[in-house]
Amino acid sequence: MAGSSKIAIYGAIAANSAIAVCKFVAAFFTGSSAMLSEGIHSLVDTGNGVLLLFGIGLSKKPPDESHPFGYGNEIFFWSFVVAILIFALGGGIAIYEGIQHLLHPRELANVQWNYVVLILAMIFEASALRVALKAFETTRRNRPFFQALKESKDSATIAVVVEDSAALAGLIIALLSVFLGQVTGWVYFDGLGSVLIGVLLVGVSFFFAVECKALLVGEGLGAANVEKIQMILEQDPVVSSHRRPLSLYFGPNEVLVNLDVHFIDGLTSDEIEQSIDRIEARIKTAVPRVNRIYIEAETLLRKRPARTR
Repeated sequence: MAGSSKIAIYGAIAANSAIAVCKFVAAFFTGSSAMLSEGIHSLVDTGNGVLLLFGIGLSKKPPDESHPFGYGNEIFFWSFVVAILIFALGGGIAIYEGIQHLLHPRELANVQWNYVVLILAMIFEASALRVALKAFETTRRNRPFFQALKESKDSATIAVVVEDSAALAGLIIALLSVFLGQVTGWVYFDGLGSVLIGVLLVGVSFFFAVECKALLVGEGLGAANVEKIQMILEQDPVVSSHRRPLSLYFGPNEVLVNLDVHFIDGLTSDEIEQSIDRIEARIKTAVPRVNRIYIEAETLLRKRPARTR
């Protein structure tokens, strides 16, 4: 999935860089607060893309003595940083600029600049979003869109999808504020549009920050995948009982599962060895993102230590 994430991020960086320049030029000639907010938004999105690429690179570092499970959580950390930047630099500045223009409104000049830039930006942003959605669809697996978005652990791709969606919505708000201001002559539409863009970005950043926080503080597999593992244990003929599986994400597609299993009496070491191999194989088939399984076999505690793979 990292490859798909990078393609989506490269597309977003290219689009946002060009769009930011156009928006700042338009804001300079028209004095539009909404356009300036959109320029800042695109500039922040460009920087966020660079941070996500940096996080993906760090997450691929091999395990070492200080990080025996690898560096997969790096991408979760940098995605959280992106969420904070969207909130502080994107949403915060847009709201501030909007309030300033509401307090000190002024008529827009050279409005045609806004229309040209906004329409072009919507085309570029829609193209970048299409690339991100194509990458996202590879993991959606026929689930409802918002459910798949919430359950996905590929924070890099989700960040691009969320950012590009917010950017497209922000462009529509900016276009409407400019149009309504020109048609009605009410000078407050421009500042109001900027505030609405800021509120949109704050909401997006809050959603994304919550999702990243859950992974950073130790989120495990969802209920559906836990039930799959429990079903495998319950259906195994030599498992007499087991405790609820414990799991932990170490990256978008790296999960550790800890199992406390009681086997029936009378099994030989070889039979239990075969049972463990069978259970591990079935779990990895049912939940492919599980790549480490630690099984504590109660009937073997006095004979040999628990095994991990």
